[in-house]
Amino acid sequence: MSKPPRRPPAAPKPKASDTPIQLTPDEIAFTRSLVIHEDDSVFVLNKPAGLSSQGGRIKAHTLDDLLWALARRDRPRPRLIHRLDRDTSGVILTARTKPAATFLGKALMGKRFRKTYLAIVAPGAPEPRGGQIDAPLRRESIGREAYMRVCEDDHPDAETARSRYRTLAANGQAALVELSPDTGRMHQLRVHMASIGRPIAGDSRYGGTLMLAGAPVPRLMLHAARLVFPHPEGGERRIEAPLPDDFKAVLEKLDLAPPER
Repeated sequence: MSKPPRRPPAAPKPKASDTPIQLTPDEIAFTRSLVIHEDDSVFVLNKPAGLSSQGGRIKAHTLDDLLWALARRDRPRPRLIHRLDRDTSGVILTARTKPAATFLGKALMGKRFRKTYLAIVAPGAPEPRGGQIDAPLRRESIGREAYMRVCEDDHPDAETARSRYRTLAANGQAALVELSPDTGRMHQLRVHMASIGRPIAGDSRYGGTLMLAGAPVPRLMLHAARLVFPHPEGGERRIEAPLPDDFKAVLEKLDLAPPER
């Protein structure tokens, strides 16, 4: 008895992230307004607070979805190289081509990116006003939420984490600090600043104050201000994202001057 002919293998289904998403004209215009640098290899955007980089449980477009607004005709959308927390604003890098994504991914893994953040912490300036925090972190799940905790070096789940900080301006209520992570753990800067008694304002997850200068803090006061990275076409690029209006408004209420750029 002859066997029935074998069916040819079905074509693999495209990943959800590779399937073009229909965006509205307003969403396209909004996404294009975020671009602060572009060339043949990369787009660099100034992500607003409140926009998730990828995934998440909120049923709304993420930045990854919106990148379809920057895709060339019949080409994949740009690829995120790193992420920012949903409520963190500032510089975020994408690659326009697969070779650029490969190059930048390797550079990120090789710790060749230099990231600089600005944050408002309270109460007052850290003591000392500058230094390095070298404190391992471990992940802890509570219900559906993930937290990072400072832990001992010999904890079985310990991950090396180092951050540098310096105070730019301060008064008795709060301080504006510059933060530079030497490693890239989840929530690293937020947990490290909380560990020295100066949590970032608006960070309800890690003990940050929700009121400053007699007014509610509008969101997590953390901004990715500058990114220096090796470029796929050679050399380095240094891209800066201006402070958003909500961040500047809190500084003005506190009578703290933002740094001159």
